Amino acid sequence: MGYYGSQRQGDTIHSPLNCLPGAGWTPVSQGQLAIANADGAGRDIIVNRYIVQKGLERQLVLYWYQSHGRVVASEYWSRAFLINDAIRLNRTDGSLVRVIAPIAVDADDSGAAAQDLAEEFVRVLFPQLPSYLPN
Repeated sequence: MGYYGSQRQGDTIHSPLNCLPGAGWTPVSQGQLAIANADGAGRDIIVNRYIVQKGLERQLVLYWYQSHGRVVASEYWSRAFLINDAIRLNRTDGSLVRVIAPIAVDADDSGAAAQDLAEEFVRVLFPQLPSYLPN
């Protein structure tokens, strides 16, 4: 998880869609995933689901942007909310939450076991985030 207390030009949250390929990971698939009851109290969230590969190693990456109690998968909407919050609230803080699960070499292409593991971790992590991120 990366938290930015203030985001200004040149010092903003950057998308894993940029940094993972920059680190040598090749995108295999990309989409979104609905995680039902992410907080244990009925809140569903939409996150980005990304499979990347480097050599024989594959990983499932789930990530989202979170600020002021809001969970946003879209980089564009996250930026629009940032601008809106800067104008309305004089706040530019925010975070990127990223969960990575390895995909076994002998696993099918969908990464279903890694996804189950990552979703389970998100359901443990997500209710704890408000204790660490300003609302």
